[in-house]
Amino acid sequence: MSELQIRNLRPEEISLAIDWAAAEGWNPGLSDAACFAIPDARGFFVGDIGGEPVATVSCVNYDDRFAFLGFYIVRADLRGSGHGLRIWNAAIAHAGGRVIGLDGVVAQQDNYKKSGFRLAYANIRYGGTLAAPPVPPTGVIALDSIPFALVEADDATVFPAARVAFLRAWINRQGHVGRALLRDGRLAAWGVIRPCRTGSKIGPLVADDRAAAETVAQALLSSAGGGEIFLDVPAVNGEAIALAEGLGLKPVFETARMYTGPIPPLRIDRVFGVTSFELG
Repeated sequence: MSELQIRNLRPEEISLAIDWAAAEGWNPGLSDAACFAIPDARGFFVGDIGGEPVATVSCVNYDDRFAFLGFYIVRADLRGSGHGLRIWNAAIAHAGGRVIGLDGVVAQQDNYKKSGFRLAYANIRYGGTLAAPPVPPTGVIALDSIPFALVEADDATVFPAARVAFLRAWINRQGHVGRALLRDGRLAAWGVIRPCRTGSKIGPLVADDRAAAETVAQALLSSAGGGEIFLDVPAVNGEAIALAEGLGLKPVFETARMYTGPIPPLRIDRVFGVTSFELG
Protein backbone atom coordinates (compact mmCIF):
# COMPACT_ATOMS: atom_id res chain seq x y z
CA MET A 1 0.00 0.00 0.00
CA SER A 2 1.24 3.49 -0.85
CA GLU A 3 2.31 5.92 1.86
CA LEU A 4 -0.23 8.35 3.28
CA GLN A 5 0.20 11.80 1.73
CA ILE A 6 -1.21 14.70 3.74
CA ARG A 7 -2.08 17.96 2.02
CA ASN A 8 -4.33 20.97 2.41
CA LEU A 9 -7.81 20.81 0.99
CA ARG A 10 -8.32 23.73 -1.36
CA PRO A 11 -11.39 25.87 -0.57
CA GLU A 12 -13.30 24.30 -3.45
CA GLU A 13 -12.48 20.83 -2.04
CA ILE A 14 -13.82 21.40 1.47
CA SER A 15 -17.08 19.87 0.29
CA LEU A 16 -15.30 16.51 0.59
CA ALA A 17 -15.06 16.90 4.37
CA ILE A 18 -18.67 18.09 4.44
CA ASP A 19 -19.84 15.02 2.51
CA TRP A 20 -17.93 12.68 4.82
CA ALA A 21 -19.46 14.42 7.84
CA ALA A 22 -22.90 13.93 6.31
CA ALA A 23 -22.18 10.22 5.86
CA GLU A 24 -21.28 10.04 9.57
CA GLY A 25 -24.70 11.47 10.44
CA TRP A 26 -23.53 14.95 11.46
CA ASN A 27 -26.09 16.65 9.17
CA PRO A 28 -24.10 19.65 7.91
CA GLY A 29 -25.69 22.73 6.38
CA LEU A 30 -26.10 23.03 2.63
CA SER A 31 -23.80 26.07 2.44
CA ASP A 32 -21.33 25.14 5.20
CA ALA A 33 -18.39 24.54 2.86
CA ALA A 34 -18.36 28.09 1.51
CA CYS A 35 -18.58 29.61 4.99
CA PHE A 36 -16.12 27.26 6.69
CA ALA A 37 -13.33 28.13 4.23
CA ILE A 38 -13.35 31.78 5.28
CA PRO A 39 -11.59 31.91 8.70
CA ASP A 40 -8.55 29.84 7.66
CA ALA A 41 -8.38 28.48 4.13
CA ARG A 42 -5.30 26.39 5.03
CA GLY A 43 -6.96 24.79 8.05
CA PHE A 44 -8.46 21.78 6.21
CA PHE A 45 -6.45 18.63 5.55
CA VAL A 46 -6.88 15.40 3.63
CA GLY A 47 -4.83 12.22 3.72
CA ASP A 48 -4.50 10.47 0.35
CA ILE A 49 -3.25 6.98 -0.47
CA GLY A 50 -2.60 6.43 -4.15
CA GLY A 51 -4.61 9.56 -4.92
CA GLU A 52 -7.65 8.34 -2.97
CA PRO A 53 -8.78 10.31 0.12
CA VAL A 54 -8.80 8.16 3.28
CA ALA A 55 -8.85 10.71 6.12
CA THR A 56 -9.87 14.31 6.81
CA VAL A 57 -9.46 16.82 9.62
CA SER A 58 -9.69 20.57 10.09
CA CYS A 59 -7.99 22.90 12.53
CA VAL A 60 -9.13 26.45 11.89
CA ASN A 61 -6.91 29.18 13.32
CA TYR A 62 -9.21 32.06 14.26
CA ASP A 63 -6.45 34.32 15.58
CA ASP A 64 -2.99 34.00 17.13
CA ARG A 65 -4.45 32.52 20.35
CA PHE A 66 -7.32 30.19 19.44
CA ALA A 67 -8.07 27.39 16.97
CA PHE A 68 -10.93 24.91 16.59
CA LEU A 69 -10.58 21.31 15.40
CA GLY A 70 -13.22 19.33 13.53
CA PHE A 71 -13.97 16.91 10.68
CA TYR A 72 -11.68 14.24 12.14
CA ILE A 73 -12.78 11.28 10.04
CA VAL A 74 -10.93 8.20 8.79
CA ARG A 75 -12.44 5.98 6.11
CA ALA A 76 -14.15 3.10 7.91
CA ASP A 77 -12.10 0.31 6.33
CA LEU A 78 -8.80 1.95 7.39
CA ARG A 79 -9.56 2.89 10.97
CA GLY A 80 -6.93 1.65 13.41
CA SER A 81 -4.23 1.80 10.74
CA GLY A 82 -2.42 4.83 12.17
CA HIS A 83 -3.51 7.15 9.36
CA GLY A 84 -5.82 9.04 11.71
CA LEU A 85 -3.01 9.80 14.14
CA ARG A 86 -0.80 11.14 11.36
CA ILE A 87 -3.39 13.55 10.00
CA TRP A 88 -4.40 14.49 13.57
CA ASN A 89 -0.80 15.45 14.30
CA ALA A 90 -0.70 17.59 11.15
CA ALA A 91 -3.77 19.48 12.33
CA ILE A 92 -2.36 20.00 15.82
CA ALA A 93 0.91 21.26 14.31
CA HIS A 94 -1.03 23.78 12.21
CA ALA A 95 -2.44 25.31 15.40
CA GLY A 96 1.06 25.93 16.79
CA GLY A 97 0.89 27.28 20.33
CA ARG A 98 -2.78 28.21 20.16
CA VAL A 99 -5.38 26.86 22.55
CA ILE A 100 -7.48 24.39 20.57
CA GLY A 101 -11.15 23.64 21.07
CA LEU A 102 -13.22 20.78 19.71
CA ASP A 103 -16.62 19.11 19.94
CA GLY A 104 -15.78 15.42 19.98
CA VAL A 105 -17.99 12.37 20.13
CA VAL A 106 -18.16 11.21 23.72
CA ALA A 107 -16.65 7.80 22.92
CA GLN A 108 -13.38 9.48 21.83
CA GLN A 109 -13.06 11.70 24.89
CA ASP A 110 -10.31 9.59 26.49
CA ASN A 111 -8.28 9.67 23.27
CA TYR A 112 -8.54 13.46 23.11
CA LYS A 113 -7.34 13.67 26.70
CA LYS A 114 -4.14 11.93 25.61
CA SER A 115 -3.51 14.89 23.28
CA GLY A 116 -3.94 17.39 26.10
CA PHE A 117 -7.64 18.18 25.77
CA ARG A 118 -9.74 18.65 28.89
CA LEU A 119 -13.52 18.47 29.16
CA ALA A 120 -15.28 21.82 29.60
CA TYR A 121 -18.90 20.66 29.26
CA ALA A 122 -21.18 18.62 27.00
CA ASN A 123 -23.18 19.94 24.08
CA ILE A 124 -26.45 18.21 23.25
CA ARG A 125 -28.17 18.20 19.88
CA TYR A 126 -31.94 18.36 20.17
CA GLY A 127 -34.15 17.49 17.22
CA GLY A 128 -37.75 17.04 16.27
CA THR A 129 -40.42 17.77 13.70
CA LEU A 130 -42.71 20.78 13.84
CA ALA A 131 -46.12 20.03 12.41
CA ALA A 132 -46.62 23.67 11.51
CA PRO A 133 -44.46 26.80 11.72
CA PRO A 134 -45.19 29.10 14.66
CA VAL A 135 -46.77 32.49 14.16
CA PRO A 136 -43.94 35.03 13.77
CA PRO A 137 -43.65 37.14 16.95
CA THR A 138 -43.78 40.90 16.86
CA GLY A 139 -40.76 43.09 17.51
CA VAL A 140 -38.22 40.81 15.82
CA ILE A 141 -36.18 42.27 12.95
CA ALA A 142 -33.82 40.98 10.29
CA LEU A 143 -30.36 40.42 11.70
CA ASP A 144 -28.68 42.11 8.74
CA SER A 145 -30.69 45.28 9.36
CA ILE A 146 -28.81 46.18 12.55
CA PRO A 147 -25.22 47.50 12.72
CA PHE A 148 -22.86 44.55 12.42
CA ALA A 149 -20.76 46.02 15.23
CA LEU A 150 -23.55 45.08 17.65
CA VAL A 151 -23.40 41.44 16.55
CA GLU A 152 -19.61 41.40 16.66
CA ALA A 153 -19.52 42.78 20.21
CA ASP A 154 -22.20 40.37 21.40
CA ASP A 155 -20.48 37.36 19.83
CA ALA A 156 -17.32 38.27 21.75
CA THR A 157 -19.15 37.41 24.98
CA VAL A 158 -19.74 33.79 23.89
CA PHE A 159 -16.83 32.82 21.59
CA PRO A 160 -13.11 32.76 22.44
CA ALA A 161 -11.92 34.63 19.33
CA ALA A 162 -13.07 37.25 16.86
CA ARG A 163 -14.68 35.68 13.79
CA VAL A 164 -15.84 38.76 11.91
CA ALA A 165 -15.52 37.55 8.30
CA PHE A 166 -17.05 34.18 9.16
CA LEU A 167 -20.06 35.75 10.90
CA ARG A 168 -20.68 38.15 8.00
CA ALA A 169 -20.71 35.21 5.59
CA TRP A 170 -22.82 33.06 7.92
CA ILE A 171 -25.46 35.74 8.33
CA ASN A 172 -25.64 36.79 4.68
CA ARG A 173 -25.29 33.42 2.96
CA GLN A 174 -28.17 32.65 0.60
CA GLY A 175 -30.65 30.37 2.36
CA HIS A 176 -29.53 31.45 5.84
CA VAL A 177 -32.04 33.54 7.80
CA GLY A 178 -31.02 35.78 10.70
CA ARG A 179 -33.26 37.47 13.24
CA ALA A 180 -32.61 39.88 16.13
CA LEU A 181 -34.45 41.33 19.12
CA LEU A 182 -33.58 44.76 20.51
CA ARG A 183 -34.47 46.04 23.96
CA ASP A 184 -33.98 49.75 24.61
CA GLY A 185 -31.58 49.91 21.68
CA ARG A 186 -29.50 46.98 22.95
CA LEU A 187 -29.14 43.64 21.22
CA ALA A 188 -31.01 41.24 23.52
CA ALA A 189 -31.01 38.16 21.28
CA TRP A 190 -29.99 37.08 17.80
CA GLY A 191 -29.76 33.89 15.82
CA VAL A 192 -29.46 32.22 12.43
CA ILE A 193 -31.27 29.24 10.92
CA ARG A 194 -29.93 27.38 7.89
CA PRO A 195 -31.08 24.51 5.67
CA CYS A 196 -29.21 21.24 6.28
CA ARG A 197 -29.01 17.85 4.59
CA THR A 198 -31.96 16.97 6.81
CA GLY A 199 -34.30 19.73 7.96
CA SER A 200 -32.99 23.02 9.34
CA LYS A 201 -30.63 23.91 12.15
CA ILE A 202 -30.61 26.96 14.44
CA GLY A 203 -27.15 28.23 15.32
CA PRO A 204 -25.95 30.43 16.75
CA LEU A 205 -28.70 31.50 19.11
CA VAL A 206 -27.44 34.02 21.67
CA ALA A 207 -29.66 35.78 24.17
CA ASP A 208 -29.75 37.62 27.48
CA ASP A 209 -32.44 35.26 28.81
CA ARG A 210 -34.77 32.46 27.83
CA ALA A 211 -37.66 34.78 26.95
CA ALA A 212 -35.55 36.68 24.43
CA ALA A 213 -34.10 33.44 23.04
CA GLU A 214 -37.57 31.96 22.62
CA THR A 215 -38.81 35.05 20.78
CA VAL A 216 -35.98 34.90 18.25
CA ALA A 217 -36.25 31.11 17.96
CA GLN A 218 -39.96 31.40 17.13
CA ALA A 219 -39.15 33.97 14.43
CA LEU A 220 -36.48 31.70 12.95
CA LEU A 221 -38.76 28.66 13.00
CA SER A 222 -41.51 30.67 11.36
CA SER A 223 -39.16 31.52 8.49
CA ALA A 224 -38.26 27.84 8.04
CA GLY A 225 -41.86 26.88 7.44
CA GLY A 226 -42.00 23.85 9.72
CA GLY A 227 -40.44 20.44 9.21
CA GLU A 228 -37.51 18.85 11.04
CA ILE A 229 -35.52 21.19 13.32
CA PHE A 230 -32.22 20.83 15.19
CA LEU A 231 -30.73 22.94 17.98
CA ASP A 232 -27.36 22.29 19.70
CA VAL A 233 -27.26 23.52 23.29
CA PRO A 234 -24.68 23.49 26.10
CA ALA A 235 -25.71 20.96 28.72
CA VAL A 236 -24.61 23.41 31.44
CA ASN A 237 -27.23 25.96 30.33
CA GLY A 238 -30.43 24.76 31.94
CA GLU A 239 -32.49 27.54 30.36
CA ALA A 240 -31.31 26.50 26.90
CA ILE A 241 -32.32 22.90 27.59
CA ALA A 242 -35.70 24.11 28.81
CA LEU A 243 -36.09 26.11 25.59
CA ALA A 244 -35.29 23.08 23.43
CA GLU A 245 -37.68 20.87 25.38
CA GLY A 246 -40.34 23.58 25.25
CA LEU A 247 -40.15 23.43 21.47
CA GLY A 248 -40.88 19.71 21.67
CA LEU A 249 -37.35 18.68 20.69
CA LYS A 250 -35.60 15.58 22.05
CA PRO A 251 -31.89 14.75 22.57
CA VAL A 252 -30.46 12.97 19.51
CA PHE A 253 -26.68 13.40 19.83
CA GLU A 254 -24.06 14.58 22.30
CA THR A 255 -20.53 15.94 22.03
CA ALA A 256 -17.79 16.76 24.51
CA ARG A 257 -16.61 20.38 24.26
CA MET A 258 -12.93 20.23 25.15
CA TYR A 259 -9.97 22.63 25.17
CA THR A 260 -6.20 22.22 25.39
CA GLY A 261 -5.78 25.22 27.67
CA PRO A 262 -7.47 28.22 29.26
CA ILE A 263 -9.86 30.40 27.30
CA PRO A 264 -11.28 33.83 28.19
CA PRO A 265 -14.34 33.73 30.47
CA LEU A 266 -17.39 33.20 28.30
CA ARG A 267 -21.10 33.73 28.97
CA ILE A 268 -22.23 30.18 28.28
CA ASP A 269 -25.48 31.11 30.03
CA ARG A 270 -26.19 33.28 26.94
CA VAL A 271 -25.56 30.43 24.48
CA PHE A 272 -28.94 28.95 23.55
CA GLY A 273 -27.63 27.47 20.29
CA VAL A 274 -24.09 26.52 19.25
CA THR A 275 -23.04 27.81 15.83
CA SER A 276 -21.47 24.56 14.65
CA PHE A 277 -19.88 21.44 16.12
CA GLU A 278 -17.23 21.61 13.38
CA LEU A 279 -16.03 25.21 13.83
CA GLY A 280 -17.30 26.10 17.29
